[in-house]
Amino acid sequence: MKTVMMLPFLLAVFICQAQRFQLSGIVLSGHQPVPGATISIQNTNHTTVTDENGDFAFADLLPAEYKIQISSIGFFTVVQKAVITNDNLHIRVQLSIDSKNLDSVTIQLLAKMHSGVTRLHDVEGTSIYAGKKTEVVVLNDLIGNKSTNNPRQVYAKVAGLNIWENDGAGIQLAIGGRGLSPNRVSNFNTRQNGYDISADALGYPESYYTPPTEAVERIEIVRGAASLQYGTQFGGMINFKMNSGPADDPLAVTARVTGGSWKFFNASVSAGGTDGKLNYYVFGQHKSGDGWRPNAEFNSNTAYVATTYHFNPRLSVSIQYTHMDYLEHQPGGLTDADFAEDPQQSVRARNWFKVNWNLGAVLLDYKISSQLTFNTRFFGLQASREALGILTYINRADDGSDRNLYIDRYHNWGNESRLLFNYKLGDLGSTLLTGFRYYNGHTNRQQGYGNNSSAGTKGDFQFNTTSIADSLRYSDYIFPENNEALFAENIFRITPKLSVIPGVRYERISTKAQGNYTNVVFDLAGNPISPEKIIDNKSNTRQFLLGGIGVTYNFTQALQVYANFSQNYKAINFNDLRTLNPNLKVDSNLQDEKGYSADIGIRKSTGIFNFDLSLFMIHYDNKIGSILTTDPVNFIIYNYRTNVAATRNYGLESYVELDVWKLMKGTQSPTSVAIFSNFSLLSAKYVNSKDASIEGRRVEFVPNIVFKTGISFRRKKWGASYQYAYTGEQFSDATNATFTANAIDGIVPSYSVMDFTLQYQLNKYVGFYGSVNNLADAKYFTRRADSYPGPGIVPSDARGYYLTVQINL
Repeated sequence: MKTVMMLPFLLAVFICQAQRFQLSGIVLSGHQPVPGATISIQNTNHTTVTDENGDFAFADLLPAEYKIQISSIGFFTVVQKAVITNDNLHIRVQLSIDSKNLDSVTIQLLAKMHSGVTRLHDVEGTSIYAGKKTEVVVLNDLIGNKSTNNPRQVYAKVAGLNIWENDGAGIQLAIGGRGLSPNRVSNFNTRQNGYDISADALGYPESYYTPPTEAVERIEIVRGAASLQYGTQFGGMINFKMNSGPADDPLAVTARVTGGSWKFFNASVSAGGTDGKLNYYVFGQHKSGDGWRPNAEFNSNTAYVATTYHFNPRLSVSIQYTHMDYLEHQPGGLTDADFAEDPQQSVRARNWFKVNWNLGAVLLDYKISSQLTFNTRFFGLQASREALGILTYINRADDGSDRNLYIDRYHNWGNESRLLFNYKLGDLGSTLLTGFRYYNGHTNRQQGYGNNSSAGTKGDFQFNTTSIADSLRYSDYIFPENNEALFAENIFRITPKLSVIPGVRYERISTKAQGNYTNVVFDLAGNPISPEKIIDNKSNTRQFLLGGIGVTYNFTQALQVYANFSQNYKAINFNDLRTLNPNLKVDSNLQDEKGYSADIGIRKSTGIFNFDLSLFMIHYDNKIGSILTTDPVNFIIYNYRTNVAATRNYGLESYVELDVWKLMKGTQSPTSVAIFSNFSLLSAKYVNSKDASIEGRRVEFVPNIVFKTGISFRRKKWGASYQYAYTGEQFSDATNATFTANAIDGIVPSYSVMDFTLQYQLNKYVGFYGSVNNLADAKYFTRRADSYPGPGIVPSDARGYYLTVQINL
């Protein structure tokens, strides 16, 4: 009888024991989240790390009393009790800064000290950054001109970047590092919130869309060993992480209005917040102006919408959409003599550039358990680029003839999925990342001649088919491609201080070129002779395996040595298959580029002092470059694009910053006076070349020295920054030509530029920001172009003044 009476009780106990619950929480320091904190349940194998919002979760826990240990570099370790009874439990944990260890590496300390730059943690989200050279630009801590996306200020503390300045409005970003071309960020894998934003990630990796700085929370840059997680490139990965709505406010609105030189006008507004389980953010921007030079007006519009729905603490889905369109009047290039006479002049009035960009993405994050995290990203691009203008040599007058017209249509989509697993190996935790990527690209490219509208006319971006000659000078291609990749990396923590990170990536790339072009020979009167329409179909499928390894060693919590080595691969792009440009011819037998890269460095980041010193090497086989060539028939000079030779790029990159005021007065002082220095020394030369004129020559677009230094000041409502930037001389082709009459090749002389910004926060609602770009009114240029926006020397803007009013509601 007693046994029968006990059955209900035993059954209740069994049911209770069988139920499992979730323990979740958020780790804060004051009101700021602490990403990358290690969370472990004592006397169990449950270990995880907080995400970028400071959140963590453990699943499948039985009802019991647990002791949760929370630790993060630079904070006191906390042990907190958590009692799970018959429901899920959510806890809040406050960490206190360890005042005895002010050398700690934490985003919070860096943000509090307004450094503006930090490093990525070993593991963030479903990505592994251990053993890699990383930089993070924190936009909220930047004292600079955000309205013009001024790259000298935005990337001031990222070592070794060579910057091309295509326009003064920051519409197109052009940065490159370690001896790689800056052209439209084409040597980086360029992403927004973790997904691709370039025209075609493999076939045409140029980015015509640049996220507005006003809408960006931070910019993440990964270089050493980036090819293992981000695919075929030598330059690394750059990711623009966009703003999101505040978690503790149902509605926050920010409006900014900027006026500046040459009728520059920028207006932006954003609204975001959290309503229950839904977080949302909306951003819109309009930008217009006349430009410093004649024929340089522009009109740009950008919109970004993002919503994230948290079904529960473990599962969330985000939907994002970006639209950008702009129309630019391009003043064209100049000869050396024209630039010396008056760099502000324009000798081309009929060049126009038009872009329409539409990005969409759906992201899912699922914390399957305390050890297992899954992320998948579906993304797509529907976009177009249209260029209309005169591409004849800049030392010849515009005779009013038909303009070159280039029209591209991009239709791409893909998925990247990642699984991150934290597990025990001995007494130490290890982390395994596995991933899959599928990418489908489809580009339609048409090239020919547009109308011959009179000077200043925008044109209709339509091909001219009114004459036989015009209709013959035409090509029409589609470039379909498929890419599948599998990748894996693992952090093996050998000791509490030493970690080894091997990685591998398998790639399969299939590219095609299907279309036709017309080969035309003209007589002396300009009449076509024996025009021939040629059908062109090419297909190339290749598969390969990339490997690499990284190492980190922590001497102390603040001081780390890192090293890495990885293989690299870069596919030829569509411009290398077929182009109609009198200044450029392409080798029909181009091959993909292969090679490897390596890094070794030491870094330390603290509230008042941080640095990153590193050495790197990049070895390129079959590097594609430009050789200055003369046509033997008509003696016309042009650039011949081919596999020039192997190259070896060696360099030193250094970044040092010290808050001298806090060093003297203590870290609790409300005043900050920080000085930084950013120095890069680079040697890049062609080796093993069959062409004696190339052997030992400097690689094009490689300044030997890039140096930036500056000082920033903050006290209560005031802030100011001054920056000096120096870039050494560089060449524009592999033969190192110092001068050409058409100005498409020659030396790009060294130049120095200074910028100044002042800001004042009147109250929590209103702020004022003023800046002077090119403070000393230097006359300089950063590039010579053989196509748009040139050809010829592209002068940079003179001194410009800007004033911004910001309102927060």
